[in-house]
Amino acid sequence: MPYTRGGAVDRTDVGALVQAAIDGDAAAWKALVEGLSPLVWSVVRAHRLSEADGHEVCQTVWFRFAQHLGRIREPEKAGAWLASTARNECLKVIKGLRRLTPTDDPQVLDRVSEDRTPEQSVLDSEEAAAQSERVRRLWQEFDALGERCRELLRVLIASPPPSYQEIADGLGIAVGSIGPMRQRCLRRLRARLEGRGPK
Repeated sequence: MPYTRGGAVDRTDVGALVQAAIDGDAAAWKALVEGLSPLVWSVVRAHRLSEADGHEVCQTVWFRFAQHLGRIREPEKAGAWLASTARNECLKVIKGLRRLTPTDDPQVLDRVSEDRTPEQSVLDSEEAAAQSERVRRLWQEFDALGERCRELLRVLIASPPPSYQEIADGLGIAVGSIGPMRQRCLRRLRARLEGRGPK
């Protein structure tokens, strides 16, 4: 039986996977890394680190996880441990930054295929520009939300989605406040988008 389903570790198997990894099972370790890395990355993205800093934090988190593997008291909560560690490492990096580092690099457009007609190229270019404007507006309104809303929504869009306990550990908020806070943040974002209207 594979350890993962669709590339994501089954949360009910995390404790068993940790124990198997402690016992030297390379497949179990691989399943943990592949299945829980999206959670670690979601916490990193929520703190808006540069790509280089984000990679460094992720490597540090997994290194510390490997170091403490045999000492984790509740192996079934490894996801929460990783989320909490990722948050702490992100805060260390942020505290150490001397200046603001840009985190968004412009996307390079794909070159147009030679078999497209000029008309198709124009239509594709116009659609890409319209889509780019929609995305720009969405992120502009997203950035106008409060910091807590931005952090929470970034973590919630991770794939696979983290559990509420992992979110609470990663962002330092109460489990019971996640649902109501999510609704308020999404309502606020929707209202901002609808209030501006199409351009």
